[in-house]
Amino acid sequence: MASAWQWFSSHSIWILAVSALLLALLVLGRPRIRVWIESIPPKRVSKILVRIFDATIAILDIITLIVVGAAAVAVTLSREGAKGLVTPESLKLWFVQHGMLVLLIAAISYLLYRLIKSILPSVVENSLTGRGRGRKAREDLARRVQTLSGALGTVIAIVLAVAAIFMILAEVGVDVTPLLATAGVAGIAIGLGAQSLIKDIIAGLFILFEDQYNNGDVVKVAGLAGVVEGINLRRTVLRDLDGIVHTIPNGEITTASNYSKEYSRIHIDIPVAYGEDLDHCIEVINRVGQELANDPAWSKKIRSAPKSLGVNNFGDSGIDIKVLGDTKPLMQWEVAREFRLRIKKAFDKENIEIPWPHIKLYHGDTTPRVHRETAARVRTACPSCGKLNESTATVCAYCGSAMGDASVRMPENP
Repeated sequence: MASAWQWFSSHSIWILAVSALLLALLVLGRPRIRVWIESIPPKRVSKILVRIFDATIAILDIITLIVVGAAAVAVTLSREGAKGLVTPESLKLWFVQHGMLVLLIAAISYLLYRLIKSILPSVVENSLTGRGRGRKAREDLARRVQTLSGALGTVIAIVLAVAAIFMILAEVGVDVTPLLATAGVAGIAIGLGAQSLIKDIIAGLFILFEDQYNNGDVVKVAGLAGVVEGINLRRTVLRDLDGIVHTIPNGEITTASNYSKEYSRIHIDIPVAYGEDLDHCIEVINRVGQELANDPAWSKKIRSAPKSLGVNNFGDSGIDIKVLGDTKPLMQWEVAREFRLRIKKAFDKENIEIPWPHIKLYHGDTTPRVHRETAARVRTACPSCGKLNESTATVCAYCGSAMGDASVRMPENP
């Protein structure tokens, strides 16, 4: 074993480099290989292959981490000139005195993280219910629990990892007091140089604990609208209708508009022609809204039937009738499309006109062209010389006599 360790120590630099490269390849290549395996038909086989792949990668990760750690220790001891002191007996003594406690600290930290992660959703759900949120829709509560559990789980993992690292360093003989002082100074420097990051984190805290929105909600933030696919203390991830994913720092969010908070609402204007009976139009609209709410296929999506609130506007082409109705969260667009479809069919059946923009053009002179040409050929005869003049002339252009009222109107070419 001593000779094996000596060989390992002498090649520790290369072993460390190769192990680190292998670990990086495992981290970067795992998602792509996993997606490729998931695409293999049939589905049942792909699921089995994915489980085998995950287990294999987990084992390789553990082995690689152990090799990296051992190589790092060998490099450190070799540089300190303690290579000759590393013997099987010294390794056994160090493992008994320190190694077991280091492994115990790491194992307890990991198990504590797994335990907290497993019970955290239940704790968060009970705390939310205890604060008067018992009447909140089950879907909203589930999204809220998922969002808070993910954010709190990340914070707890960071705290446990930092605590475990400092405890392990103290156990192996490293003085952590200078590290704590250095960390404090570095924290101040980072705080001064990363004000935007701190701003994002503070804004993220307010977003999470004020329950402004959660995973799965449809929101509009920073001028972008979409479904919330992820939220933590630093950023919010949205996917819009085009499938584009937007990552927005929480510090850039000044106004958050939630389209799916507890309930949603249909808010539309229905135009009708000016010549229609408005009372009849409103009666048809209310009837269609009630029929939609009573339909078994749609009743579970509607909280209150769409109904008219009266005349809202005198438009350029018609009169707008305001319609409002409450739906379950995220159902407003689907219900509104079905409501418009039924309104169109009902209006066609009742012969109610839905106006469209149209313009009447006035050209000035509405006299038919034939009449205008006939009027242009009419001339007035001078009572003195009999010459023909323009019908609007007051003095004869030939003899200068006054045309007078007794002039005779006759065509230019009789």
